[in-house]
Amino acid sequence: MVLDGWLWFCGRGGIGTSRLKALRKFKNKPLFRVYGSHHTKNKMSEVDLKILFVCMGNICRSPTAEAVLSKKLSDQGLLHKIKIDSAGTHNFHPDAPPDARSQIHALKRGYNMSHLRARPVVESDFENFDLLLTMDWDNRALLEERCPASHLHKIRGFAEFLQTTQASVIPDPYYGGEQGFEHVLDLIEDASDGLMKFVHQKVRA
Repeated sequence: MVLDGWLWFCGRGGIGTSRLKALRKFKNKPLFRVYGSHHTKNKMSEVDLKILFVCMGNICRSPTAEAVLSKKLSDQGLLHKIKIDSAGTHNFHPDAPPDARSQIHALKRGYNMSHLRARPVVESDFENFDLLLTMDWDNRALLEERCPASHLHKIRGFAEFLQTTQASVIPDPYYGGEQGFEHVLDLIEDASDGLMKFVHQKVRA
């Protein structure tokens, strides 16, 4: 089964012009596909909380968030209690590693992203995860359009967890310079600190 949300997405007028040209060549391709379970990076296990980070292509923001939160959880001995993954609303870069610039800037702060690989959001994600955290409003709108009503409450903006910044989104650094990637890392670290507080409330002792 293939679900194509292209016409709906363009009709919202919410997409940034910087990516419109890149999106045109995907006009006839689906935003979401239903794949077999082998497309899920890690099998679900008995954990206390399952979190999926979502951006557009799953090569910049969402894998960075996955790497940052994973390290924070590992440093506190909680990684075995939380399932973390990331995905993209668009399947632009199937099985590709994170953007080299994202990896370089993350590694400078101690976050290794080299093992991560891009994948699209699949329909089972809405059921399997407890939280689907989007990076911006377009990501969120696309997920909400596709999400079954019974799981809509799981979709939230990652920026809601920011502690020291008033930003409403985590901006896409893809077409920006080095400072854009540093800014995204600053926001993701800040939001991850807020998310850790949420995690501590949910994790069983």
